Amino acid sequence: VRLAESGGGSVQAGGSLRLSCATSGLRYASYCVGWFRQAPGKEREGIASIDKDGTTTIEESLKGLFTISRDSAKNTVYLQMNNIAPNDTAMYYCAADHKWDTVCAGHPSLKDVDYNYWGQGTQVTVSS
Repeated sequence: VRLAESGGGSVQAGGSLRLSCATSGLRYASYCVGWFRQAPGKEREGIASIDKDGTTTIEESLKGLFTISRDSAKNTVYLQMNNIAPNDTAMYYCAADHKWDTVCAGHPSLKDVDYNYWGQGTQVTVSS
């Protein structure tokens, strides 16, 4: 399994950014992908997740700002971030797993410990 994030960079507050997570090697019959972020000095936190059926989970405080989607033909999952704020500055990671019954189905997990496969991350820096 390989995951590769892209799309990070520097953006001004109030702007938008779309991150991509290109996947390969997943069992596409049963999987989910989550987006996580970690700011300096802080714990990693879950942002959004999506399963093979398109069911999503969004962290409550980010609903209406961030959305997750997937392009099954491209095996790619996206994180659209709108009205970005300086406190969104972090390293952003995507992660995946195949534990359908316990992690993915119905309400894909936002817990990092539930995911076995991780990308290298992409940095997002937001200036005020």
